[in-house]
Parts: sequence; structure tokens; C-alpha cells
Amino acid sequence: MYEPEEEAKEGEEKGSRGMDCCICSPMASKYRLPRNAICASCHEGAKAIIGFLVDKDDEHGEDGGCGSGGLRDAWEQVKEMSAREEETNARADFLQQGFGSAWKEGLHTDILVKPGTGPPIPAHRAILAARSEVFRHMLSGDERCKAPAAAGDSIALPELSHADLSLLLAFLYTGALEHQEEEEEEERRLHAVLVAADKYDVPPLRRACEARLAAGVGPRNALRTMEVAELSSSAALMARAMGAVVEHAEEVVFSDEYAEFASRNAGLCVEITRALLAARVPTTAWRAAEKESSTHRA
Repeated sequence: MYEPEEEAKEGEEKGSRGMDCCICSPMASKYRLPRNAICASCHEGAKAIIGFLVDKDDEHGEDGGCGSGGLRDAWEQVKEMSAREEETNARADFLQQGFGSAWKEGLHTDILVKPGTGPPIPAHRAILAARSEVFRHMLSGDERCKAPAAAGDSIALPELSHADLSLLLAFLYTGALEHQEEEEEEERRLHAVLVAADKYDVPPLRRACEARLAAGVGPRNALRTMEVAELSSSAALMARAMGAVVEHAEEVVFSDEYAEFASRNAGLCVEITRALLAARVPTTAWRAAEKESSTHRA
């Protein structure tokens, strides 16, 4: 017997199954407006999500909480945060490009920074003093400062080469740590700049050098990294280098470099020995317990 209601229901179910849903359909990647239909399952799921959010908002209101006010308010907050981030980035780019251009073009420089080797580099007293408390004392001729005071229109940083000094000054002006083409050359310069950042009290430069060096620590450079970490009092970098030594103990300890390292750094060798023993203690204890257990079973 023909029943219109059953036929309509069957047609509706068939249409739902055959519908090109813009959410769950395998053709969703080819979704184009105005094909914006969704199937019954996705529609019910969306209603459930909205109901859940409304219930949560009601709970916040009853409890006297300071909720976000719903999904719309949360989205507005996200957009506001994104706008603030874009504004902050634009402001930082403006300042970075302005200071960086003034330094690279030598606009109104008023002091020469002399490296240990190579020609001096023009700079601005105000920038040096603003970036480092030590530089501020050096430029003001403070006798309490252990670093050499500025002599007239120049200041000397004899522990740095011309390239190392250029890397340091570039960071003071732009806040960015430039990459070097060769890996070994970059590592050497980062070592020198990290020690200088510690000596002249430039914490952002110190953190940037530590992060770059820590990312490249391995068995081939762990010992060199430990030396520079000790010179710069970098506990984080020391821990990263020590971890590499323990992980690759045989490769590091039996290398020719380790013999030279030991002659220069007796204290660090003691720390390495302790770290290696500490790493072996759980294994040694487990083996002893296993041996004792085997003896009892026999």
C-alpha cells in the first residue's frame, strides 16, 4: 500500500545520505560557495556544541564567575590579541629598522668601538649606554667599573675580533642575532660573543647565544661548549653540554681532544666523572640485584 509519509521519510534519508555535506563529505576539499549544505548528523552535532557552550555560560553566570561571555566574546578577544600582536611586531620592526639603518649607514655616530684586531667600528654612545649598564659606566668614566673606560671618542673591547664585535653591535642595534654561513665559524663567534655578553651585562644577547649554542651541542663540540659555559657562568649551557658528554661518553672521553681538555680543565673533568658515575649507578645496582637474585635461585 502506498504511504506518502514513509516514502517522504525514505527520500529524506536517502537525500541525507547522498548530500554533499561541506563538513564531513569526502568532497569537502572542493567546497565552493554557495554549496553550503550540511547533513543531518553534522547539523545535530553543531546544535549539541552550541548547547554545551550555552550551558557552560549559564553555569558561569550562576556561580558569579567572570567567564568570557560565550563563543562570540572569546573570538573577539582572540582578534583583539592578534591585533595587539601585529601592532607590537610593527612597532618592533620600526625601531629595529631605524636603529639598524642608522648604525649601518653611520648616521651621526659619535664613538669608535675598537676590537682586539681589525679596524674600529663607529657606534652611538646613547645606544651602548642604553643596552648595557657596564658600557654606561665605561662611557661615564666610572672608576668602579673594572672594564677600561672610554678614551675620548673611542672605547676598546680587546677580547673581540672585528667580526665578533660587529656581531655584538648588530644585536645591540637590532635585537637579532645574525647567522653565519659556516657552522664552525658561527660556533666560534657565538662563544666569543657569549663571554662578552656576560662580561658587559647584556642579558638578551646572552640568552640568544645560549639558545643558539644549545641547539647545536653534540659529541664533537660538547667539550668546547663546556669551557665557554664555565667562562660565561651559563648553567643551562653547561647542563646541555654535560648531557651530550654522558650520552656519548665513549666517543668523547676516548678522543684526543679530551686529553687536551683534561690538562686545561681539571675541575670540569671531576664534574664529568661524577656525571658519568651518576648515570651508571642505576645500571650497576640493577645488575647487582639481578646477580644476587640468580644466586638465590641457584
